[in-house]
Formats: sequence, C-alpha cells, structure tokens
Amino acid sequence: MNGVRWLARWWPALVWAVAIFSFSTGAFSAANTSRFILPALHWIFPHASHAALLAMHQFIRKCGHFAEYFILSLLVLRGIRSGRREARLAWALAAIAMVAAYAALDEFHQSLVPGRGGLEFSDVLLDTAGGAAAQAIAALLVLWSHVRQRQKDERAAASDAS
Repeated sequence: MNGVRWLARWWPALVWAVAIFSFSTGAFSAANTSRFILPALHWIFPHASHAALLAMHQFIRKCGHFAEYFILSLLVLRGIRSGRREARLAWALAAIAMVAAYAALDEFHQSLVPGRGGLEFSDVLLDTAGGAAAQAIAALLVLWSHVRQRQKDERAAASDAS
C-alpha cells in the first residue's frame, strides 16, 4: 500500500522528468527546433534580421529550459508535501536540490547526444533558477493564503463581537 501512495504522489514528477529527458534528444536540438520556430518568428517579425531571429530562437529555447524545470520543481514539491497543507523551507530546498541534480544529469545526457553540444554549466544554473523561482512563487502563494485566512478570521471575529 505504501508503494501505491508513493506512486500517487510522485507520478506527475516522474512523467515530467521523462518528458524533459525526451526534450534532451536530438529531436529537440536547436537545428531541429529552428525549422519550426524560425519561420514562425519570421512571420511575426518580417523585417527582423536573421541574426535577430536566431537570438529570439535561442531566447525561446532558454525560456523553455526555465519553464521545464519550474514545472518539475512544483511537481517535486507536490511529491514531497504528500498532501500536507503546511509549507516548510526544508521541502523547498529539497525540491531545488532535486531539480539541480536532475538538471545536471540532463545536461550530461545532452552532452552524449549528437548535435546537442557539450556540457553547459550555464544551462544547469538556468534550470536550477527555474526550480528556485517555482519554490519562491509557491512560498509567496502559501504566505498570501495565510494572510487572506487571517483577514477572514479577523472579519469573522469582528462580526461576532458586534
């Protein structure tokens, strides 16, 4: 039964990790994504230079890295929390550490794929930053919900007192 509960908590993060792994294959190399992204960018920005379009393509790819690991970090936090409503700094730090480790493994995997280039530590940092940003936003949302609940409780107490 524990294995079923563990899988119920962690399957979204595991599925997303597999998706990230698939994004690290040659099918999602810059050469391949440029065949779709560059024509779209050229259509949106018909007067942009080729160099500007390439820079936008690179920016989109880096935003993709950030977003992939932002999502992974939230899914890892979901697994760690196990349905508990409270929030703990240790959980957020564990999620960031797990994201950083997976980012490093993913970068190593990419270095072995033809056409994906060598190891880029900056990509690991960008991926980890996406994970950290997710944890910061999650913490702000938890804080905001606590503030809203306190305000609601204060209004209820004031209403009962009158």
